Amino acid sequence: MKALFIGGTGLISTAVSSLAVEKGIELHLLNRGKRGDFIPAGAKLIVADAHDPASLKAALAGMSFDVVVDWIAYTADQIEADIALFKGRTGQFIFISSASAYQKPPTNYLITESTPLANPYWQYSRDKIACEEALSRAYRDDGFPMTIVRPSLTYGDTMIPAGFMSWAHPWTLVDRMRRGKKIIVHGDGTSPWTMTHNSDLASAFVGLMGNIHAVGHAFHITSDEALTWDQVIEQIGAAAGAKPQIVHVASDFIAAASPSELGGLLGDKSRCAIFDNSKIKSFVPGFIATTPFSEGVARSVRWFEAHPERCTIDQAFNELCDRIIAAQERALKAF
Repeated sequence: MKALFIGGTGLISTAVSSLAVEKGIELHLLNRGKRGDFIPAGAKLIVADAHDPASLKAALAGMSFDVVVDWIAYTADQIEADIALFKGRTGQFIFISSASAYQKPPTNYLITESTPLANPYWQYSRDKIACEEALSRAYRDDGFPMTIVRPSLTYGDTMIPAGFMSWAHPWTLVDRMRRGKKIIVHGDGTSPWTMTHNSDLASAFVGLMGNIHAVGHAFHITSDEALTWDQVIEQIGAAAGAKPQIVHVASDFIAAASPSELGGLLGDKSRCAIFDNSKIKSFVPGFIATTPFSEGVARSVRWFEAHPERCTIDQAFNELCDRIIAAQERALKAF
C-alpha cells in the first residue's frame, strides 16, 4: 500500500505514521520538513507547504496513492482544494475531523456516529462539520472516496491532558501539583469523559487505511474507559507522585475569566463524552484500546522527566488559575 500523509508529525499522526511504516506501508509524509525528529525511519519526506496550492501541486506532480490522509485540514476551502487535487489520484481520502463536532449538549449519554453534528460554542468544531459536509457532497455527487475519522481527546508521551490546562506547556499542571498549588477542575468534577492514547487510535486507524468497506463512512476511535475529571486529575497526580488539591470551578466562570476557553469547555469538555465504538470494531475486527489512562499518563510523566527541556512552565496560565481561584474564594466568602 502506498500512502500519503499531509502533515504526519503531530501528536496523533506521529503514532499512526510509526505504525504504518511498521506494518510495511510505503509512507510519504508531506510537510515543511521542520519536525525531522518526528519522522519515523522508513518514511519518505516530501517537503512542501500543504496550504500553498502551487507548492503542493508541484510537489505531487505525476504521483498517485492508494490512501491520502490530510491531518492538517481545518476549513471547508482547504478540503475543497484537496478534493480537486486528489480526485482520480487516490483510492481513499481520509479526513481528520473531531468528536467535538457532535451535538452539544448531547441528547443521549452514549455518542454514536449517527449522533447529530452541531456545536454552537466552538468555531473549530463548526469548521470541521463544514469540511465533513463538503466531503459528503463530493462522495454522493462524484464518488470521491472519502472516509472521516473523529478523534476525541487523544494524547501520547508528549502530552499530559486535562480539562483546563496549558496546552502549549502541559508540564505546568504537574509543576503546580508538586508545588502544592490548587488545581482547577471545571464543573463539579463528576462528568465522565474518555481519554484515548495515540497508540490505541493508531491501531484502529491503520486498519481503516485501504479498507474499501470504510469508504463513505465516518468513525470515531476512542478508548472504552470513562473517567470523571476528578479521576483524571487524581491519576495525573498519582503518576507525578503528588496529591492534587482540587478546586471545582463552574465552566461558565472559567470561560468568563478566559474567553478562549469557551469552545473547549462549553463546546466540549464540560459535557459527558462516552462513545459507542461498535462501528470501528466491526470494520477493524480485533481492535480494542488497551492503554488505561493511569498507564498512559504515567508514561507521559516519565517522558517529560527524561526531556527536561520540554518541562516548560506557562506563567500566564499559573496567574490565570490563581486569579480564578481567588475570585471564587472571594465570592464564597461574601456568602
